[in-house]
Amino acid sequence: MTVKRAGLGRGLSALLEEMGSAPPVATNDSKAASLLPVASISPNPGQPRRTFDEIALNELADSIRIKGVLQPILVRPSAEGRYEIVAGERRWRASQMAGLHEIPVVIRNFSDIDGFEAAIIENVQRTDLNPIEEAQGYQRLIAEFGHTQEMVASVTGKARSHVANLLRLLDLPDDVQTLVKMGLLTLGHAKAVMQAKDPSALAKDIAAQGLTVRQAEEAARRSQGITAPKAQASSRRDPELDALESQLSDSLGLQVAIEARGKRGTVTLRFSDLDQLDSIIARLQG
Repeated sequence: MTVKRAGLGRGLSALLEEMGSAPPVATNDSKAASLLPVASISPNPGQPRRTFDEIALNELADSIRIKGVLQPILVRPSAEGRYEIVAGERRWRASQMAGLHEIPVVIRNFSDIDGFEAAIIENVQRTDLNPIEEAQGYQRLIAEFGHTQEMVASVTGKARSHVANLLRLLDLPDDVQTLVKMGLLTLGHAKAVMQAKDPSALAKDIAAQGLTVRQAEEAARRSQGITAPKAQASSRRDPELDALESQLSDSLGLQVAIEARGKRGTVTLRFSDLDQLDSIIARLQG
């Protein structure tokens, strides 16, 4: 039986400060960063993030050449005096491209599960994972570490419905998943494709024709022989707001409500517990 640990849904800062199972490797200041040779650090083979945007990586390398590495990466000791990255592989890769020989690190004695959770949290909070990578990370937490969907939601600060929707993406055909990984289909598109009679065919149409999510949803209904509902009264809510709500909800993994009054309005983010609130605050603060 897996026991849920407190503090994991509150972002990396809380994770580092509160996890009694991950004490710092002996230093004078447990919160201070150390310098390690870049060559002594290895990427985590279980890293949930599989793709790295080369353009963004080059831009980060240019920034590091000028300003250095502003935020230490998170590592754990591995075999023979080496270290394994827990969070911050982009910074490590960019540092190599920038010609750095040393990089600031924070060293923690993470277990396998704590290290993987930390990697998931960092990537999700930084929106660095594409939806398929995010779903695969959640699936690993469930399959390898015995998490339930509720525990995954708590760990990542996401709504349980978001976790469930992401996991459903893994049932899509491989060619559709590839289009999502490439960014040719958004999460909203993918959810529409799941309802189609031939998901692969609709996915190709979306990518080739640049269909919006609403158009994809209509195409999925037509493929099932379902007629789109007729418009009601003229005072009906703007469908573009519905689409925007759905897009923001997919991106944040939270329930989002938008109310527009002329040129003004409100955006409401709903959270179900304090872990989700902490996640919202962490993302707003960058």
